[in-house]
Amino acid sequence: MGGALDTVVAAGRIAVQRTLADLEPGARLVVGVSGGADSLALAAVTAFVADRSAYELRALVVDHGLQQDSGDVAARAAEQLAGLGVGADVVPVAVGTEGGPEAAARTARRAALAAAGADAILLAHTLDDQAETVLLGLGRGSGPRSIAGMPAVDGVWRRPFLSLRRADTERICRAYDLDWWVDPHNSDPAYRRSRIRAEVMPLLEDVLGRGVAEALARTADQVRADSALLDTLAAAVGSPLDVSTLADLDPALRSRVLRRAALAAGADPSALGAVHLAGLDRLVTGWHGQARIELPGGVSATRTGNSLGFAATPVGQ
Repeated sequence: MGGALDTVVAAGRIAVQRTLADLEPGARLVVGVSGGADSLALAAVTAFVADRSAYELRALVVDHGLQQDSGDVAARAAEQLAGLGVGADVVPVAVGTEGGPEAAARTARRAALAAAGADAILLAHTLDDQAETVLLGLGRGSGPRSIAGMPAVDGVWRRPFLSLRRADTERICRAYDLDWWVDPHNSDPAYRRSRIRAEVMPLLEDVLGRGVAEALARTADQVRADSALLDTLAAAVGSPLDVSTLADLDPALRSRVLRRAALAAGADPSALGAVHLAGLDRLVTGWHGQARIELPGGVSATRTGNSLGFAATPVGQ
């Protein structure tokens, strides 16, 4: 890449530097690559940052095997990564069916990336992905946590591009002379996210004016900050199963305390929703001798006197 540095390339490099600022030289990085513009662009700018900061970088190209030419797409991505000086491993995964095709593919992909044992795993979600995630959360109606979107830093998981648009990642690819693959699933109306991308977002932009994606992303940032504070306060509550303690809490804080208790007991975090938390709240504020509140993950909550308890849900009852 010769000539003057493209401003979007510079922005991408700075974004990666910021999300990796807590790492020391020698840290092991893995960037997840699909062959699309977002992940190839992320690999390109991360290669620059890794070289300057003495990080160890490898790419992991996940082949979901969901399309006939997926092996060729993965091989082409690995070839282009090699041209960037980034070593790549192509990892075929078996995609199950639980939660639907999108969720199952995401589960398989994250498992493959987590198995790499890196200090940081970089994912190429963009501001557009964040906006779509917020809309999907609003549609589920399962509370603030569902519209808080994706954090830029979540332990080993890093999302540097949440401030960049998809058009920016294509521009970065062009600056590096990279050819990207366009996943046909991204325009398949059978997938809800695809319809949000192709139909809902353009309509919102038409009705509300430009800047809707940025506004949704800002909303996610604000809600996430509020939720983080409530989670911190919830963690500090003593005797979290004591009914009198719970009854004295503000409902927003009590909900967080009950959620923490349910997760600690083994409830499934991906399926635990507002309806379950409302049931737990009724054990505190509207108890009339209810036998138990069944939660996803095979866990049930009960109240005995002035205390809540969790146990495995009895089979066949």
